Amino acid sequence: MNKERIRQYNRIILTVVMVVFLLSSLLSVNAQEEGNVYIIPLKGEVGPAMEQFVSASITTALEDPQLEGIIYTIDTYGGRVDIAENISEMIMGTPVTTASFVAPRAISAGVLLTISADYVTMAPGSNIGSAETIPDTEKALSAWTGELRSVAQEKGRDPELVAAMADQSVAIEGIVDEGKLLNLTADEALETGLSDYTARGISEVLAVMDLPNANTIEMEISRAVRIAQVLTSSVVAPILLSLGMVGLIIEIMTAGFGVGGTISLIAFSLYFGGGILAGNTGMAVILVFLAAVALLMIEAMAPGFGVAGLGGLVLIIVSVVMASSTTGGAVVSLIVAFVMSIIALILILKYAPKSSYFDRLTLGTKMTSGSGYISTERKEELIGKEGIVTSYLRPSGTVEIENEPVDAVSEGVYLDRGAKVKVVSLEGRRVVVRKID
Repeated sequence: MNKERIRQYNRIILTVVMVVFLLSSLLSVNAQEEGNVYIIPLKGEVGPAMEQFVSASITTALEDPQLEGIIYTIDTYGGRVDIAENISEMIMGTPVTTASFVAPRAISAGVLLTISADYVTMAPGSNIGSAETIPDTEKALSAWTGELRSVAQEKGRDPELVAAMADQSVAIEGIVDEGKLLNLTADEALETGLSDYTARGISEVLAVMDLPNANTIEMEISRAVRIAQVLTSSVVAPILLSLGMVGLIIEIMTAGFGVGGTISLIAFSLYFGGGILAGNTGMAVILVFLAAVALLMIEAMAPGFGVAGLGGLVLIIVSVVMASSTTGGAVVSLIVAFVMSIIALILILKYAPKSSYFDRLTLGTKMTSGSGYISTERKEELIGKEGIVTSYLRPSGTVEIENEPVDAVSEGVYLDRGAKVKVVSLEGRRVVVRKID
């Protein structure tokens, strides 16, 4: 009887032990499954829109009490160095385990984003490197290379490897010769120790992070962010500014509000709209821009180019600087825009007077013989004759020659009413005049 009781006690104890073991196992599995890992895609050009997206995504992830890690999937040809440095600081400042997953490329500024994570993984067939700055000045290259070295050292990577990706003067025996930029495939990055693992998917990246059972939450790039990436890119933004400037020049040179003003408003609206979507532009910038537009409209309706026009140009420049994430980026965009505007202005002054379409751009009044204007057939005899400007030449307007009005154009300069001019040539349908004393 005592033996039977002992057997019963043993069965009870064994059952309790098994139940406790199973419960602890289940609790352990559930605890692992409750952890979340956020996936933040870094795709497209590294610019203001990407910075805003990454900042918002990290903020959302950190608000999750079950956050265990963040994976940054990288696919970029690079972009702005200053933006890459800002994003790098955000990645390294995240208080959870982070990993980068290059699929399929991390070029130029993408190198810094990749090495900023705790773990570096790359998909088969992917590549990383070619991080030379543009423009390749000694000062810019030195600062950029120093940043790459610093981040590599902090994350336990070989600083010479990443430096060789940006500086052609860095040579590493058996890896890259002097005069060439380093670019590594996934296998080469693994062999050199730049990457930790060649992963075939997110599940393998999670294993590298020692979070194999974590739930994954992918942050999606919204349509607004994608549009902002295009409008604020290093290619499109200067083009929009250039179109805005060219349209502005055309509007100032012509009477009333027409094609030039329309082009200018559309281009500037897209430029500032991209800034708004990227999070760089606020109400203050919009108010400054609207004030500039108001001044330029006043200038367009008034003859000459005075305080209103100059004030409008100044406010345009101020609004562009305010809409940019950095002053340096704004200066570069403005320089590119001004250069392209000057080229466009030269082409307009050279070819527009010879085109029949130039009439639609510069003159809205129909010149008939009944109104006293001289026909095209009689203009040859005007060469060498002198006259008086009767309407402002910007550069098109009206000149009175021998008491008759003549549709004329200056040599690309603004001429006030009452200025004495001389006919110097005929260009297509236009009489070209030059100011004389």
